Order: sequence, then C-alpha cells, then structure tokens
Amino acid sequence: MNNFLDSLKQENMSLFTDFYELTMCASYFDNNNFEPATFDLFIRRLPENRSYFLFAGLEQSLQYLQTIHFSEEHLDYLKNQGFGADFLDYLAGFSFSGDVWAIPEGTVAFPNEPLIRITAPIIEAQLVETFLLNTVNLQTMMATKASRIVHAAKGKSIIEFGLRREHGIDAGMKVARSSYIAGCQGSSNVLAGLAYGIPVFGTMAHSFVMSYPKEIDAFRAFSKTFPNNSTLLIDTYNDIAGAEKAAAVAKELEAKGFRLGGVRLDSGDLTKTSKQVRKILDEQGLEYVKIFASGDLDEYQISQLLKDEARIDAFGVGTKMGTSADRPYLDVIYKLCETMNPEETFSPIMKLSKDKNTLPGRKQVFRSKSKDGFYQKDTIALTEEKIEGDPLLSKVMDRGKLSYKLPSLLEIRCSAQENIFKLPAPYKELTNAPTYPVELSLKLQDLIKTLKSQLTQNEILHKS
Repeated sequence: MNNFLDSLKQENMSLFTDFYELTMCASYFDNNNFEPATFDLFIRRLPENRSYFLFAGLEQSLQYLQTIHFSEEHLDYLKNQGFGADFLDYLAGFSFSGDVWAIPEGTVAFPNEPLIRITAPIIEAQLVETFLLNTVNLQTMMATKASRIVHAAKGKSIIEFGLRREHGIDAGMKVARSSYIAGCQGSSNVLAGLAYGIPVFGTMAHSFVMSYPKEIDAFRAFSKTFPNNSTLLIDTYNDIAGAEKAAAVAKELEAKGFRLGGVRLDSGDLTKTSKQVRKILDEQGLEYVKIFASGDLDEYQISQLLKDEARIDAFGVGTKMGTSADRPYLDVIYKLCETMNPEETFSPIMKLSKDKNTLPGRKQVFRSKSKDGFYQKDTIALTEEKIEGDPLLSKVMDRGKLSYKLPSLLEIRCSAQENIFKLPAPYKELTNAPTYPVELSLKLQDLIKTLKSQLTQNEILHKS
C-alpha cells in the first residue's frame, strides 16, 4: 500500500490548472511582481437541503503543494503556447515556498469560513488555485453527502457502492476515501482498499445468478467458494422464492459448520419485502443472517425506510452518493484577501461584486461550545483578535515544508465522527434545518466598512 501511495504523491500535476492561472502568473513575472499575498479557500453558500459541510481533501492538497514542479515536457508544451523564455526559466526552478493554514480534515464547517489559507509569493499562491479548488470541491462535497446518508441510517452500516457511476478513476478513488471519512463502513472499490486501507465489500450480480440453470445452484456455488462470507442476491426472479432458497442454503451451510452472512434486496418494495424475508429467515432459526438493501438509495429513502420499520440491517449506496446526485458541486472559492504594500506590510483587500463580495484580511475561525461540548456558534475574526472559542485553523506548512504530522485516514474518520456528533441534532435534519450561527467579529465588520468606503472612493468614484 505504501508503494502505491508513494507513486500517487510523485505524480506531477503542475499542468493540472486553468490556462488563465498561467497567463496571470506570466504577467506577474513580466511586471516583476513577486510580493507575498494571502488567499482564502472557502465555500460561499450552502446548497439546498444542506446545513453544514464536512471538510475533506487537505491531505491531497498538501501533497500537491510539496511536489509541484515543471518538467522539460511541460516547459516545451508551454513554450508552444506562447510563453516567454524568461518565464519558462522561472518555472523550471519552481517550487512552492509559502505558508499554509487549514482546518483539519473531518471538521464540520460553514459558509465563508476559510478552510485553507495560503500566504506565498503571489505567483505561487495564484498558480495552485485550480488544483486546490478541484480537490476540496470534490472531496468535501462527497464527504458531506455521505455524512448525511450515514446519519440517516441511524447506526446501520452504509457501504459505498458507486464506483461504476462515478466520474472517472480519480473521482472513484476520492469518493471512496471521502465516504469512509464520513462514516461509511467501507467501499466496493478494491483499489481504494489497497491505497487507503479502506475495508472492501461485495456480494454478487444478477448475471452470476442468471448464469446457472437454477437460482439455488448459483447460491450453492457461491457459498461453496465463500462458505463463511456469502451474501446472496435474492431478487433476480422473485424475492420470496429467493429468500426461501437462501434459507435452504443457509441450513446446508450450518450442517457443515458455516454460516450464511446475509441476503441482498436490490429492487421492489424494500419495506414490505424485508419484513417478509426476515420472517422466512427467522422461522428457520436464521436470525443471524443479515438483510442488505441496495438500489438507487439516498438519505431520504433510507430515512423513510427506517420510519416504516423496514427490517434492513445494512445499505449499499451507489449512484446518488457517489455523484452527490442532488447537488453535484459546491460554490467553492479561492480569493485574495491581503497583499503587500510598498511599505512591506500586508494590506487587506476585498471584492465588492454584487452577491460575491469577500471578507478581507488574514482570518481565523473560532468555535464556541456549550458546557456539554456541543457546537454553539462560530466567529470569523482577524487573526490578531482574541475571541471566545477554539481556533480551527492551524499551520500545516511553513515555507513550503510540511509542519505537522499528517493524520491517518482512521484518525480523520474518528475526528469526523466526533465533529458530526458535536453538531446539535437540529442542524443535521435532512430538510428545513436551521441555520448554524456564524458571526463576523466587530473588528472584521469595521474593516469591511472601511475598505468598502475606500474602494468605492478609489475604484468607482475616482476611476483614473
């Protein structure tokens, strides 16, 4: 597994960027602009029926920042795109040398809160924008969706089953990772199991059942191969008949000292059928055989199944989780918040675009908790302020070098579970959840007012 992860880290992703990042950087270079600047990565607003985000993607972001460089092949390609020789010479020696602050992966977060903050020479900070946005958008979106599904299951196991519908190899790997962080028990993705140590699960397909003359022959063949670890798919022809055959095979296994693991339902009225199947199994003394359900499930359907008292022990969730079907993107943003002035001190800056204004200055997020440890409110403040609550962002890179120990995937998963637990129940409602309170400090509010006035005078009223 370590060799596979090492190969991922060594992959050179320097051209995984939008063309305009490079053109801006070339102009910075041409105009001798190497001054440091600070950018915030944040999510502007919550999608419909979302009340929080579960942050993921930091580890891959840091791996990228540590390894970004330009090969001869890359430089030859950029030369053919019209970039000048001096700029290409600069890129030949490029490496990221900035400071990075971030909230930990697995942290619950809310709109406009900085998730990652980068201070670096402006060319470096600008160039890494696209990769960071792409990585955080996908993994945070998927972790958030998966956490909602896990919460809806009320302690019953969720297996991520969406690989065949996910958007390519990279997405398939990151969905497995993000969903595991969010609390899924495991994934069907075997490569993710190798790469990340995620438990892998699988049952059988209808094609396996259909390849045998009789359904019970397929069940016997599969359980012969996996006598202590079989889940039989029973809805190919008829759920009830399939359940009766599965019960017969389970008794045959018992006689040989083995146990059938479970049966799987993949279609039809899952509530009604699961109750019927449970009765068939229990009447044969097979209370230990689990009922596993799949078939275009999401958090809303799972919640309703449990309200209807479906006799289902675990769920396989594929397409709707693996593509975040109801909201397949987040409004993730990477914006400049301070630049260095001629006096070599940092000056806050902000964007005034309608409905897209940004928060100026270098900021920290402080989280207040109740006496019993549940989250009460967040405050976005300037870094020099002393605000009640725990600061969420910590330094993770110092002058281009990793400055903290990357947690294991299991540690991130445990942190995510703790974060979700500490978020009060009303904010985890699947629909119509209240808005979690996020405030701006008074000092930050004053800075916003001052900057708006200055920018209006300098950039709007006085245009020359």
